[in-house]
Amino acid sequence: MPASAAQLVRIGAAHFPPYTVRPEQGADTGLLPQLVEALNASQADYQFVLVPTSIPRRFRDFEQGRIDMAIFENPDWGWQKIPHTSVDMGLEDAEIFVAQRQLDRGQDYFTDLTGKRLAVFSGYHYAFAHFNPDPKYLAEQFNATLTYSHDSNLLMVVRGRADIALVTRSYLSDFLVRNADMAGQFLVSERIDQVYHHYALLRPKAPITGAAFSALLKRLRDSGELLKIFEPYRIDVMPTP
Repeated sequence: MPASAAQLVRIGAAHFPPYTVRPEQGADTGLLPQLVEALNASQADYQFVLVPTSIPRRFRDFEQGRIDMAIFENPDWGWQKIPHTSVDMGLEDAEIFVAQRQLDRGQDYFTDLTGKRLAVFSGYHYAFAHFNPDPKYLAEQFNATLTYSHDSNLLMVVRGRADIALVTRSYLSDFLVRNADMAGQFLVSERIDQVYHHYALLRPKAPITGAAFSALLKRLRDSGELLKIFEPYRIDVMPTP
């Protein structure tokens, strides 16, 4: 089939490292561009393209048809009233707590967050905060500093400006590859704030159906391509039903 006959499918790209990194600046790093490349290389019926959006704006872009799909999502993250089809991607990550390593500090440090200064990512839904992303609520209830950079949050912990940062396991693993000299400075929680079980959400009039997208992911899973992309970031590739 000639490439021109391929159906164009627009995927929203919101800054959510290491999945998507600064797409509004034209950066093509991150796991989403790698996944899109693999999807396009594996078939000729659809041409997947990235459309930059943002964490707060992605809902409106989806409803207005500016994007056809949102990927690495969870239907519980504010999508409840927006019509969509969800596709289980069979990918799991986890949100964990990271503190400064100290001689007398163990896993019990993460049991109670009361009185501790938290560093969190603005706009994210956290289980410990009952999935309420409101900055005022997080600042007042949890003494939280909200930023747009996981690196900043981890450095705040190292410099003693925050007690605990919340990051995804995938992001921490990427950070420690880039900053290997800092590995010994962190105490990483066994406590998990939430498991990210990733879904792709498709708008009702998307040019691809949920079943068709699921079949494309299965092809990448069976060929080992998904493992190649996600395993280095400690993201689990699970069998899907």
